[in-house]
Amino acid sequence: MSPEILGILLMIGIFAGAWNAIAGGASLFTFPALMATGLPPMVANATNYLALLPSGAAALPAYKDELRDAGWRLVPLLVISGLGAVVGSLLLTVSDPDMFREIVPFLLMIATALFAFGDRLRATLLQTLGHSRSRLLILATMFAFSVYGGYFGAGLGIILLGVVQVFGFEGYHAANGVKNLVATFFTILSVTIFGIGGLISWPAAIAMMTGSTIGGYLGGRLAKRVNTRWLRTGIICFGVILAAVYFQRIYLA
Repeated sequence: MSPEILGILLMIGIFAGAWNAIAGGASLFTFPALMATGLPPMVANATNYLALLPSGAAALPAYKDELRDAGWRLVPLLVISGLGAVVGSLLLTVSDPDMFREIVPFLLMIATALFAFGDRLRATLLQTLGHSRSRLLILATMFAFSVYGGYFGAGLGIILLGVVQVFGFEGYHAANGVKNLVATFFTILSVTIFGIGGLISWPAAIAMMTGSTIGGYLGGRLAKRVNTRWLRTGIICFGVILAAVYFQRIYLA
């Protein structure tokens, strides 16, 4: 990979890290950006996990008090989400590359829908699972979404927040801290599996990861000054257009 492309990925990483810190949803353009450099879709997907890992991990120190108070209540969520992520990641490593390429438009649409309707889905989770009070059902839901998280993962954050709140972390800051810990934990597991499976382009990942670290810091300082509504609308429109473009390229070309 040429220095010019690595430089572009560094800049995209800065933008993505800032975007994630302000509005979320950066995977909807970092994944296609990695594919645009010539990486196969499965490699781009796996590389994207490592590239954006710092944007979630960097938030954890801010929630150290909430996480300390959570204590042993974190264990079931971490175990179940970790198992789900391992299953999803292993599914990716054994997937046929051509098959994965063919489902890319649908994965992008799922990610866009999760991002667009995440708040409504979270409210539904809180109402449905909250009334059931079944820990088994809540953990099964966490497992199912974690499998998706280990396989593709874009757009998942707001849904994880809902599951964490239903599990008993009702305060927003406590729930957000636990959500970030869960997401960081299963991302590390996924990255480990992808690395062993040879699915990560390390130069691309390091360039974008460096950028996302810088961008996450800058975005955190800008977050309160930016109207996130317009940013979220923009990423949703971009996701729909992107899915349509890939659908046309794969099925109608």
